[in-house]
Amino acid sequence: MKGSVIITAGGIGTRMGTDLPKQFLEIEGKPILLHCLEKFHSYDPTLEIIITLPTDWIAYWTELLKSFHCEIPHHVSTGGQERFHSIQLALNFCTGEYIMVHDGVRPLVSHETIHRCIEGLNHSKSVIPVLAVKDSLRVLTKDGSAMVDRNDYKLVHTPQCFKSDILKKAYETNYHEGMTDDASVVGLMGIEPLLVNSNEENIKITTKEDLVIASSLLPFSKAK
Repeated sequence: MKGSVIITAGGIGTRMGTDLPKQFLEIEGKPILLHCLEKFHSYDPTLEIIITLPTDWIAYWTELLKSFHCEIPHHVSTGGQERFHSIQLALNFCTGEYIMVHDGVRPLVSHETIHRCIEGLNHSKSVIPVLAVKDSLRVLTKDGSAMVDRNDYKLVHTPQCFKSDILKKAYETNYHEGMTDDASVVGLMGIEPLLVNSNEENIKITTKEDLVIASSLLPFSKAK
């Protein structure tokens, strides 16, 4: 079954506090986004890969690939105003029977997690990788806060995986702020996602501290 993956890298890294967008920052001598590109290509060289980038940074990415002698085939799609709009534009280039959507700043996703997401499509039209919550949780109330059962919650990761026709149909709607990920967009069609296990080190790099953590986890991730 032919597949497509959209790697979203439209952010500009304001929380990182650097002039360079976080997807281009390096861990272990290589840009975060390049780690993501290589991870999906190594999982399946036949995957159709689409990367969304801010218009002003597409030329930078092209030169970056040359400097790292990377020739992995992929298409670059112009990013939109919001992540939602970037996905809408990228879907025009997807021809696979299923489509994965992955954060371009999650370079430590494992092949096992990718495989579980794809295999889950044998049982559902929508599949998302999650982790159990380990810490205690409190919910804010008008009087302060209250304990909640952490077993009722999951941490959501990517890649989120969907049957192609379902995802494309879902993105024909209009954007609103409640659309925080692709599963929430597909959920508006009444489709409940199948939850599969993610890998612990599949963190989203958004802060300088995350960079340090990712650098220490990268050797372990490569082994998976």
